[in-house]
Amino acid sequence: MSANNPPSGQDPNRTTAYRWNQEQQPGNPPDQPYPPQQSYQQPQYGQQAPSGQQAPYGQQASYGQQPQYGQQQPTYGQQSYGQQQQPQYGQQQPSYGQQPSFGQQPQYGQQDPYGQTAWQQQGPEGFGPAEPTKKGRKGWIIAIASALAVVLLGGGAVWAVGAIGGGGTQPHEVLPANSIAYVRLDLDPAANQKVALFQIARKFTVTKDTFKGEDPRQALFDLAQDSGMSKVDFAKDVDPWLGSRIGLAVVPSGGKEPDFAVAVQVKDEAQAKAGITKLMGKEKFGLSFRDDYALVTSSQTLADKYAADTTSLADNADFNDDVNAIGEQGVLSYWAHLGKVGELAVTDKSSEEAKALEQVKNARFAGALRFDSAYAELAGVVRGAEGMVEGDLEPAKLSALPASTAGALSYSGLDQIITKKWAEIEQSIAATPAGAQFKQFVDQAKQTYGLQLPDDLATVLGKNLTLAVDAQGLDSDKIKAGVRITTDPAKAQAVYDKIQKAMSSSGQPTPQLAKIAGDGTFTVATSDEYAKALAAEGTLGESQTFKDAVPDADEATYALFVDLDKVEKYYLPSMEGDEKANAQVLRAVGLSGKQTANEASFSLRVLFN
Repeated sequence: MSANNPPSGQDPNRTTAYRWNQEQQPGNPPDQPYPPQQSYQQPQYGQQAPSGQQAPYGQQASYGQQPQYGQQQPTYGQQSYGQQQQPQYGQQQPSYGQQPSFGQQPQYGQQDPYGQTAWQQQGPEGFGPAEPTKKGRKGWIIAIASALAVVLLGGGAVWAVGAIGGGGTQPHEVLPANSIAYVRLDLDPAANQKVALFQIARKFTVTKDTFKGEDPRQALFDLAQDSGMSKVDFAKDVDPWLGSRIGLAVVPSGGKEPDFAVAVQVKDEAQAKAGITKLMGKEKFGLSFRDDYALVTSSQTLADKYAADTTSLADNADFNDDVNAIGEQGVLSYWAHLGKVGELAVTDKSSEEAKALEQVKNARFAGALRFDSAYAELAGVVRGAEGMVEGDLEPAKLSALPASTAGALSYSGLDQIITKKWAEIEQSIAATPAGAQFKQFVDQAKQTYGLQLPDDLATVLGKNLTLAVDAQGLDSDKIKAGVRITTDPAKAQAVYDKIQKAMSSSGQPTPQLAKIAGDGTFTVATSDEYAKALAAEGTLGESQTFKDAVPDADEATYALFVDLDKVEKYYLPSMEGDEKANAQVLRAVGLSGKQTANEASFSLRVLFN
């Protein structure tokens, strides 16, 4: 089963107007493209919404059973198939990457009403195709690729989609089986997610005017036109044939440059042919059709070849495993075979790049862009790489920092990297323009400070290194900052003493830092007070902002957290106009992930006020 298709019999509450390939619902008037809204009684905490009833815009009920008051909201990838009781407050969340249950959705809180108008479709109208003229081989791809690129919408605009896409064929089911990279865009969100999408986009001045309608396809199309796509009328030239999904694949050509294939879901082949021809303008391209998709390539030969193929990317076992490991696919998902993509970029097989490529020759990268009403999340996983780390790494433990922390960074396993890769590091840097300076630094560390490299450096970096800055004191010269290292405290103290002694003997001023040697930890900070706070067990993990920004914090082996609300007073005064308004929308940023011997996962979240 496709990772994006719900099991048979379960309705993901899609807007019927967007399920264009399904028949008109019986009993609906011809001008009403989806069933009328049912009266809705908001369920009490802990009760389940009545089957078949949909929360009106503005008061959303969760899919399935709602969490009890005070319980944590589930994050993407932490639900299992079927109904599942949400974990009690404080209980361990299931591990990241588990597939969410179809039909269940975290509650998103109360939304501002936006009405209940359907995404009605424009009626088809005829138009004549433009005569294509010869142009550069890859010029045709720019117009369609721009439509995919604008999902990143600079300036903080986001797409808020949390539910798994509706049924039907996915782009990867019609694109070539030997594709080495793939990007998919799905604009078929659930009805309540559509409201969240527009609500978040309207927070930002850069997109609030574009997202004034109700159809995300048109909003995306308008942005693509602003990026250089040929000017056409959406209602007349695009809406009658355009479906909800687009996929782009990179395919080996046998030469130095790869081929490309774009799969566009369509509702009518004849209208799609005319519309795509008009969209492409004077660009040269090939066009064929397969399973309700238009396949657009650089030549007609390629288009016909891909359309006639009896296999697809869906038959690639690695692709399926990697995509399923991500869980919720969101509005945008992507996959690439890093080794094969890297081969296209490396021309000199004896270069340092070629040697580095050898370590990731079997590695693949998959990810998804997905949304909650409170945040946008970019999640990903790297699988198949060799010897990334050995054994179980120390947890990052950002949740144990002081509650007043404004920003922190934690990383585990640096001691392994330094110890085992030191020779490779020296060799690689020596081949760069900075090689001479690096050698001078190493020589000075050994001769002047008496350090033993790489051992002393591995001690200082430790099994885990956590840097933290407190919100208090940022507006004065008494900044509270420090580092907590999971290491041998006696060895760390010895390294510190070596450096301090060498600086004093050479007449250099030595920094006045507070040090605390704990049980398996060594803490250094700008003051005694902050060193004690940093070495103790803090309560940052109880903050809702931290919980939302850093999922599975206690399991992560690397993490980053910045509470923008705590520091915005230092940068907002220097801004004005739209720049300031957009910056005020941002609440926090969090990054977390976990590394094992052959897999690494990550979650990057941006929270909104």
